[in-house]
Amino acid sequence: MPAFNKVILAGNLTRDPELKHTPKGTAVCKFSIAINRKWRDDAGQEQEDVTFVEIDAWGRTAETIAKHLTKGRPILIDGRLKLDTWDDKQTGQKRSRLGVVCESFQFLDSGGTRQGGSPGTAPSVARPAPSSAAQAPGEPEDDVPF
Repeated sequence: MPAFNKVILAGNLTRDPELKHTPKGTAVCKFSIAINRKWRDDAGQEQEDVTFVEIDAWGRTAETIAKHLTKGRPILIDGRLKLDTWDDKQTGQKRSRLGVVCESFQFLDSGGTRQGGSPGTAPSVARPAPSSAAQAPGEPEDDVPF
């Protein structure tokens, strides 16, 4: 049976991106976005729902996001779902979190100068190079130039 794992989200960063590096030197950026949904209920009252999504970006994509985005900025994410599981250190119970791995993104506001552009130009998109089958899921290979 074929599998398809694709997520496209647009929202605002809830905090400044956090950039770290793996022991091999690969950049990883963790951030979250808030996605707002508004609708009218049966009584005609406007309602709002907010969904918070944790996102991980790798490599050059991670570095670009950390350099150019801050809390409150809008972003469009193209990625895939990833389930993280671990044992809680305090209770010993199994825990899990469904998050998104960012495969590409687009700035949704001008926000100043970008690489290769000037203020007010079209938003830029970061796309990582295809990954190797031998690597760990969600972590790009260190010597792939992208």
